[in-house]
Amino acid sequence: MNIKVAKFGGTSMANKEAILKVKDIIQSDPERRFIVVSAPGKRFKGDEKITDLLLASYEEKVNSGDCHIYFAKVRDRFTEIVREFGLTIDINKYLDEVEDNINKSTSCDYAASRGEYLSALVMSEILGFEFVDSAEIIKFNKKGNFDASYTNDLVSKRLSIANGAVIPGFYGTMPDGSIKTFTRGGSDFTGSIIARGVQADVYENWTDVDGFMTADPRIVDNPHIIDFLSYEELRELSYMGASVLHPASIFPLQSTNIPINVRNTFNPSAVGTYILHDTSDKKTSLITGIAGRTGFTTFFVRKALMNNEVGFCRKILSIFEYYDISIEHMPTGIDTMSLIVPNDHLTDGLEFSIIEKIRGEVNPDVIFVYKNIALIAIVGHGMSNQTGTAARVFTALANANINIKMIDQGSSEINIIVGVNGDDLNHAIAAIYHEFF
Repeated sequence: MNIKVAKFGGTSMANKEAILKVKDIIQSDPERRFIVVSAPGKRFKGDEKITDLLLASYEEKVNSGDCHIYFAKVRDRFTEIVREFGLTIDINKYLDEVEDNINKSTSCDYAASRGEYLSALVMSEILGFEFVDSAEIIKFNKKGNFDASYTNDLVSKRLSIANGAVIPGFYGTMPDGSIKTFTRGGSDFTGSIIARGVQADVYENWTDVDGFMTADPRIVDNPHIIDFLSYEELRELSYMGASVLHPASIFPLQSTNIPINVRNTFNPSAVGTYILHDTSDKKTSLITGIAGRTGFTTFFVRKALMNNEVGFCRKILSIFEYYDISIEHMPTGIDTMSLIVPNDHLTDGLEFSIIEKIRGEVNPDVIFVYKNIALIAIVGHGMSNQTGTAARVFTALANANINIKMIDQGSSEINIIVGVNGDDLNHAIAAIYHEFF
């Protein structure tokens, strides 16, 4: 029998109605043997996510010594789910333990992880599956980095003896046994870890959309669903804000060629998007997708004969390294260099310190800082074999009266990145979309 790992996000675990859909999906296919769950999300507009309530509980504990006010909301959500399903699990025993441990904890990681932990306990009871705690099988090293090899061995060994299991997403443990979480959205990463460990035939990531879309539906009306997406294309689009799937979730699967299938819990008849190692034989369009986001600053440096000055780029990059600032993009010319950095890496006044250091190190003829920059990625393997793609992008933006601040094309030729004024982001994405789709 084939093996499927199915991960369900926060909206899929939010309430009884959603959980019943999850149950039906799992029970409709006996190949779905390993289930990864997120913490319950919002049930309605204005509702609170369980993880946010747990983090607020930890902050309450830090400020007042006790977390009973915010944790009462967490308790109400889980006791309501258990009551509505008529489960026999003594959920209050687990809730008491979690509340007590939050009050004793010195790190927010424990609190942040408990939504997934409690969600998995409840889901295992609903399904009649075994509960396997991620704390047993997902490990980090002493530096807090994910230990892929050790984890894979533990997952493979532990789940080989389970016919069906529910595993909480989002966390593992440090060598001392303390809880360590991934970044937000890390349940996707947990799902891919489990899929690799059990050598799954497919990793299904169930969410609340029909798959990846060619553009943000808040910007473009009824954008196309992408049928097939490569790992590389996923990374490019996710980085630019297409947040259906955590971009790091592909790493455990890249070397195994296990496909990822993004599906909609609330429309299970939709085939969704398949993410594959190679999509060259499946592409029918020139462009796979378009995504963009605001929040960047550009440092523009010009110096005559810059290309003849050995170490010029290194000196400038070392300044950003000194201030612990990552460079997002670095388009260059013979006498010019642009360095694009995230706004949130620039604390108040830091850009002036950077400018002074650049002047002191390389004595540029001109240096400017451009704020409120948005980056847009036009992504697709088809572009590498087709002439005129960039021309169509630039013409579409010109026709929309949008000025291009920066152009950068990846060496892999699967993406073109343009920088525009932040206020023009949505207009630019719509213009490019309508040119190609």
